[in-house]
Amino acid sequence: MIIYETHVAPEWVDYNGHMNDAEYARVFSLACEALIDTIGLDEAGREHYGYTIYTLETHLCYRREAHQGQALNVSLTLLDSDTKRLHVFFTLFDDEGNLIATSEQMLMGMKQASGRPSPFPEAVANRVTELPQAHKDAWPELAGRTIGIRR
Repeated sequence: MIIYETHVAPEWVDYNGHMNDAEYARVFSLACEALIDTIGLDEAGREHYGYTIYTLETHLCYRREAHQGQALNVSLTLLDSDTKRLHVFFTLFDDEGNLIATSEQMLMGMKQASGRPSPFPEAVANRVTELPQAHKDAWPELAGRTIGIRR
């Protein structure tokens, strides 16, 4: 499921001539916002339910450089979920289908008034079930990675 599309903005390009690492995080953050809108927590939904989503953890993998003006699209796969959390995997591709980067994220549903974790409103939970979900035995290859020096 393509969740977000954009182009590499001139201000995202660093002294190395390609997209700065922080800008990859920006693109994935915007893709996360698109996901949040998709499940019914756009501005109107957040106001109606008094509910929002926080990002608890993010793991970025940089696979290829992106350059100024290059078209980018972000796909979404739901790895897992429960009543108040989403474990998602975003994949960033260029317009030729080359893998640029990935972002694995743990998201938590929160009541805005209390700032505490809370189960998804029913309508939001129903939309979560409609997201493309990876089979437990068929996660994307780059999902579930840990960081460390291999010995």
